[in-house]
Amino acid sequence: MIRLPDLRREALAGLTTSFAMVPEVVGFAFVLGVNPRAGLIAAFVVGLITALLGGRPGMISGGAGSVAVVAVALVAGKGPEFLFLAVALMGFVQIAVGLLRWGRFISLVPHPVMLGFVNGLAIVIFLAQLDQFKAGGQWMQGTPLFTMLGLVAMTVAIAALAPRLTKAVPGSLIAIVVVSLLAVLLKIPTKSVGDLAAVHGPFPLPHLPDLAYTLDNLKVVFPVAVTMAAVGLTESLLTLGLVDELTDTHGNPDRECLGLGVANVASGLFGGMGGCAMIGQTVLNLQAGGRRRISGVAEALCILAFMLVASALIERIPIAALVGVMMVVVYETFAWSSIRQLSKIPRPDAFVLTLVSLVTVLTNLATAVVVGVVVSALVHAYRHGTQLKVERVDDATYVADGYLFFGSAQAFGRSFTVRDDAPTVTLDLSRVRVQDHSAIQALESLVGRYARADKTVRLIGLSPACEATVRKAYAEAPVQ
Repeated sequence: MIRLPDLRREALAGLTTSFAMVPEVVGFAFVLGVNPRAGLIAAFVVGLITALLGGRPGMISGGAGSVAVVAVALVAGKGPEFLFLAVALMGFVQIAVGLLRWGRFISLVPHPVMLGFVNGLAIVIFLAQLDQFKAGGQWMQGTPLFTMLGLVAMTVAIAALAPRLTKAVPGSLIAIVVVSLLAVLLKIPTKSVGDLAAVHGPFPLPHLPDLAYTLDNLKVVFPVAVTMAAVGLTESLLTLGLVDELTDTHGNPDRECLGLGVANVASGLFGGMGGCAMIGQTVLNLQAGGRRRISGVAEALCILAFMLVASALIERIPIAALVGVMMVVVYETFAWSSIRQLSKIPRPDAFVLTLVSLVTVLTNLATAVVVGVVVSALVHAYRHGTQLKVERVDDATYVADGYLFFGSAQAFGRSFTVRDDAPTVTLDLSRVRVQDHSAIQALESLVGRYARADKTVRLIGLSPACEATVRKAYAEAPVQ
């Protein structure tokens, strides 16, 4: 049973985290090109459901920038209703991943790919902010440009310096409040959230997105939904692993997939943007003492209170303040240590890190992660393929050492001089790890080569399971 002091600590952690969540989800909605209300709805719905059903306590989810940037083109071309359908479909895809128990495959993502993922996300968010320096499709000039730059710089400075004075309130929230007050009191001519869309209004009821459910529309939405699902799951499962490491506990990746899927289905039906785990807010929640699901529930309920009570204030926030907050997010998201490590880590890993970052910017996060995993796997296969060594002790004895698999099978076959060997040859495989069907085929091919030369090769040191597989697959081969 939870004690009162623990309950108080969890509630305060949720309240603190909600302060940091509001400016970011409003900013992400702005990047996506939808009403900021969609970001707040996602923060509440996704945050509440994942806190109750997700894979681990203490993790905070909401409307995420990594998911938002995937759907920017869809919103620009088709409108927000297509986004809401994509979010719901995204949730169904994530539920399917959870039911199939595929969440464990996140362990296959190498560390350089994770770093490239984070860096690419930061670059994409930064590039999205540049559009806010345009008016009527043209770059700002003169007074509007300097006003925008000044307010952005002020926001960044306050957000960076505020934590030195107090950590009770997030620096980004202090920056938004201060810059918003200055803009209102000094009547600074600059765009605000309310100029783009109204945030206030009753909380919406669940409903199907208002669009024609034709095959052509589904063909447009479904690929985006799959990509959003992949990106959301990747970031959530990476965050889950981070929390496991920080708290020395273990979450449930498959349950996280299910919980996140249910949350996104609900978010789409309520008119919210897509969501996933938020790395920054999760770390903040842990630092504030949030370790249970109560902190996530408290954070979501605080977001709902902000929507119902403080929406009019949110509409007064200058766009420049949100851009400044997003610039801070970019700085904190980018793994700056990875730049220093490029010259110290193996070159293939440095290449993968850089490649994933570039692919993220040019395509999307899901594609970048897939490319990174595939390239890393090929590099890994090449490394192990070159490590297999076959030594010819004399004309009747060979000793092999290393990994025998598809990446080294051909080199393995080229290591034997059948014509010059004795009638009976012994191959010592006690230091070889036979790993796949290509390895079995390589052994069968070797035995066949000696048989065609009227010679015999004896395989010794082979594991019992592998020897049984060879005899079963190639019963006619003269294996002894």
